[in-house]
Amino acid sequence: MIDRAGLGSFLRHRRESLQPEDVGLMRGQRRRTSGLRREEVAGLCHMSSDYYARLERGTGPHPSGQMIASIAQGLHLTLGERDHLFRLAGHTPPLRGTDSEFVSPGLLRILNRLTDTPAEIITEVGDTLRQTPLGLALFGDASQRTGPGRSIG
Repeated sequence: MIDRAGLGSFLRHRRESLQPEDVGLMRGQRRRTSGLRREEVAGLCHMSSDYYARLERGTGPHPSGQMIASIAQGLHLTLGERDHLFRLAGHTPPLRGTDSEFVSPGLLRILNRLTDTPAEIITEVGDTLRQTPLGLALFGDASQRTGPGRSIG
């Protein structure tokens, strides 16, 4: 069962604790908020800012497991935080193992800072998980591929 109040509180706390530099964004000169804006988090999580705001307020729909995974990646959560987020949303956390598509927050921070380098994060079997903008330009968007086409092998 979803804990809407707990989910909203967790999302708000995590958003407020992140800085733009932590997720590869530029800090503007006229920034009034100490953490990230809801719109910035929504963009990082590949969702609308309205949907994210409703989740944070506790009035949103029941998010799917895929949406929760996207939020976990966008907020650069650790495995423990990711598992907690899944439980708050009423889902069983994904299994941890070698076939996981989880990318650690530290590795995401490094990838986000590689603004002038084509780079990819790949799994042990060669599946592309994340790409820098220049990696997208050079190799194409691997997230649009499925099956063996997603692999560099």
